[in-house]
Amino acid sequence: MTKVFTIDELKSVINMKDVVESVDRTFKGLAEGVVINPTKVTLDLGENAPYPPYDGFFNAMPAYIGYQDVAGIKWVGGILGERKKAGLPFISGMILLANPRLGTFKAVMDGAYITNLRTGAQTAVALKHIYKGRKSLNVGLYGAGMQGHTQTAAIAEVFDIDKLYVYDVYTPAAEKFQQDMKDVVKGEIIVCDAPEQVPEDVDAIITVTQAKDSFLKAEWIRPGTVVFPMGSYKEIEDEVILQSDAIVVDHVGQALHRGAMKSLADAGKITAESITTTIGELAADMYDLGDVSEKKILCIPIGTGAMDVAAAEIAYQRMIAKGMGTDFNITGE
Repeated sequence: MTKVFTIDELKSVINMKDVVESVDRTFKGLAEGVVINPTKVTLDLGENAPYPPYDGFFNAMPAYIGYQDVAGIKWVGGILGERKKAGLPFISGMILLANPRLGTFKAVMDGAYITNLRTGAQTAVALKHIYKGRKSLNVGLYGAGMQGHTQTAAIAEVFDIDKLYVYDVYTPAAEKFQQDMKDVVKGEIIVCDAPEQVPEDVDAIITVTQAKDSFLKAEWIRPGTVVFPMGSYKEIEDEVILQSDAIVVDHVGQALHRGAMKSLADAGKITAESITTTIGELAADMYDLGDVSEKKILCIPIGTGAMDVAAAEIAYQRMIAKGMGTDFNITGE
């Protein structure tokens, strides 16, 4: 039997703290070799390709989590176009869990909620291992949408945020964010009028926008700053990458073939040898960046299915323990 869970059941059993802890453990597993994560496969539905004209994409993201002994896949997409006109969120997705020994499918659940939590958690965990021992940070944030909220919530699980500078092309969104997150951020939230104001006094810069132009300038980045280009498009100038003192990624293969570094990798200006280390190696104490106070660090967590599958397995076990879910004999086995 396959259990199908509702979004309300899922939300009732797992939160940001759970996912931050899960992501940390799963990054460590990636470095240790007990987590298997192939590169994601993208179905372009008009995000970059001229056909079909739906201004979106879907990613297939499989993984095996050895420390949980679970296999799974997330099928997740971001659609603008008609979905945006319908007033629906940008991200939609589902997660399928399987017993790797029998090949039986044991669970189906929403993937968008876990995606939003774990994307924020990736940043928080990376910062935890880059800024070892730090208790507080100043943060600069581009984009005040769902990801802006979850990035902030995740970082607040690990650090006290003294100051958070937020910029959004739609100022009311930034102002709403300021109100929404006032009880999450212990310090001050400053709404910026111009993009160049964000990096003035921060330890981390996070871009979670739908911008298709490279708006983040290399000249704005001071030493002692970690830059996270998290959006689907290229939000940072190539010089931000080329002038970095260290490049940290979640998955080397993915980081070179999509996202911020893709064009440089395609041109042969960035290779696997250009990457300093992975978040997993930092989490497993296999690499130490040392004193980063005078370094410009680029950190690119493209996103791996392992993070989603591991979090989904935690939720699955808790929902089963509570008697949640509906049985479906989908395969007839």
